[in-house]
Amino acid sequence: MNSSAVNKPATLSSSETGARVERLPLSRFTTLGVGGEAEVWTVGNHAQLREAMSAPYRILGGGSNLVVADEGLMERVIRLGGEFAATDLELDPQLSTPEQLITGWVGGGVPLPGLLRKLQRLGYGNLEGTVGIPAQLGGAIWMNAGTRFGEAFDGLHSLEIASPEGTRTVTPLDLPWSYRDSGIPRNHIVTRARLKLRPSTPELVQEKMDAADTARKGQPKNRTPGCAFKNPTLPGGERLGAGKLIDEARLKGSRVGNAMIAPEHANFIVNLGGASAADVHALLALIRSRVGVHLELEYELWP
Repeated sequence: MNSSAVNKPATLSSSETGARVERLPLSRFTTLGVGGEAEVWTVGNHAQLREAMSAPYRILGGGSNLVVADEGLMERVIRLGGEFAATDLELDPQLSTPEQLITGWVGGGVPLPGLLRKLQRLGYGNLEGTVGIPAQLGGAIWMNAGTRFGEAFDGLHSLEIASPEGTRTVTPLDLPWSYRDSGIPRNHIVTRARLKLRPSTPELVQEKMDAADTARKGQPKNRTPGCAFKNPTLPGGERLGAGKLIDEARLKGSRVGNAMIAPEHANFIVNLGGASAADVHALLALIRSRVGVHLELEYELWP
């Protein structure tokens, strides 16, 4: 048997609707680069998505903010493609006003960085604060991803959500969203969204994106899921920086196996090459044992 046959992923024949089904290492799809195998369903339309959701599943977006177990998963893993990766930025004349621009539908599988570049060229603002987040639009909405300069819900008009019970369209007013949380239930998938944008100019949008990007320059360059913990809020309402708390605990540079708390920013765990999910879990436990404030994970842990 030749090497190309050995390395080629096995394509399974369990889809009746034409979805692509393969058993693959999830380390290929995560920004951290760890994770065992799972049955991956790549779906391009609602019929394929309904079939994929007919058994226990998880949804995989851009693979950031995610730590997958070394043993892999028993559940199916769903990835969005096809019509769920389409972008329609034509303005809706019935919904748009001179002060507020409402787009057509943008698929949940659309990569956020590429979408932001298109919006910048069009001179459409409201999402500049999400620059540098290596997510897909659906995942960014699901966790209300953002930075101190803005978050996904800043530019959201409405969204379509799918679950085994069916598909529905909602607005942000229908959701109990908050800091780094959309309020969307765990097994629900953001399939597409309409954006709510602000008319601007390409130059001004770029200026705001540059300001947000400059603030990220101190972040690590190694493979990382992103920020490990949400910034905690004290009972009086004061929000503390998780990275500052970890730094004050003198944990920068701490290492387990090939995973390390980044010297550049203490709220990031990086893969130095060959790290395991177990290494990352050990560092998360170390941080929680040494920081005197309850820290809520920003990472998703699978399983």
